[in-house]
Amino acid sequence: MPTILGQNQYGKAENRVVKITRDGDTHHIKDLNVSVALSGDMDDVHYSGSNANVLPTDTTKNTVYAFAKEYGIESAEQFGIHLARHFVTSQEPIHQARIRIEEYAWERIATSDNNSKFIGADGVKHSFVRKGQETRVTQITFDGEKWQVISGLKDLTVMNSTNSEFWGYVKDKYTTLAEAYDRILATEVSAKWRYSWSSDEERMPNWEKSYEQAKKHMLQAFAETYSLSLQQTLYQMGSRIINSRSEIDEIRFSLPNKHHFLVDLEPFGLKNDTADGAVYFAADRPYGLIEATVLRDGVEPRIPVDMTNL
Repeated sequence: MPTILGQNQYGKAENRVVKITRDGDTHHIKDLNVSVALSGDMDDVHYSGSNANVLPTDTTKNTVYAFAKEYGIESAEQFGIHLARHFVTSQEPIHQARIRIEEYAWERIATSDNNSKFIGADGVKHSFVRKGQETRVTQITFDGEKWQVISGLKDLTVMNSTNSEFWGYVKDKYTTLAEAYDRILATEVSAKWRYSWSSDEERMPNWEKSYEQAKKHMLQAFAETYSLSLQQTLYQMGSRIINSRSEIDEIRFSLPNKHHFLVDLEPFGLKNDTADGAVYFAADRPYGLIEATVLRDGVEPRIPVDMTNL
């Protein structure tokens, strides 16, 4: 039975690039993991092995590092836009470029005050500690005319130690879970949001401000929602972002429920009541996995339902 070639792409994955910007004695860090995927007129290389239309993946790697020096890294989104535009407009066989970027955050180490016995401690502005809260992510796709920018974060662990309940659920003969009226709610947030910006003729968002504000509204909604279910909290987090940031049209969440179970201390003659400050067993697996998309009214969903590789 004859075969035909389906969707295909190629590129260099996980190019680790660290850019140091020096502002006098004050240094700034951008630490990225950049993956490039290119597609277009690539039938011949698959059918006959002809590389006539193939830009080597080594070249895409070199381009990442060269652009980091030539243009700097204002934001992960802006850097990805520079790269995608270059690959599509400079190589005729390439019809679409997809740039995926993870950004690892660093924060400046606070040094001793001016009265320190360590001479010059107050002038140290080049020392950093890696921030462990979350990894920032973005995916830029460009086909020569239209842009799609999906940004977000992963590995952001959050917890409410109260103001969470779970009761009134369906029960059958296999149900053993007791209803909870004061429980820990914890999750590791993976969130991807899609920007409405899609054309060079439109005003581009302020990527850095947008990210910080989206994260702020997400965390505020998590903290301020009295939760009767993780689904309810998810919706409030997404709604807060959509209602507060006009440049964002859609957000997709994947929230594993990081269960905390009360430990049975009755065999030791101890009560373990939440009102007194309880002791919990933190279970890593299995876990409930809550996923949903929150959209601006009238907007069509475009973020993939399965975000495993995004």
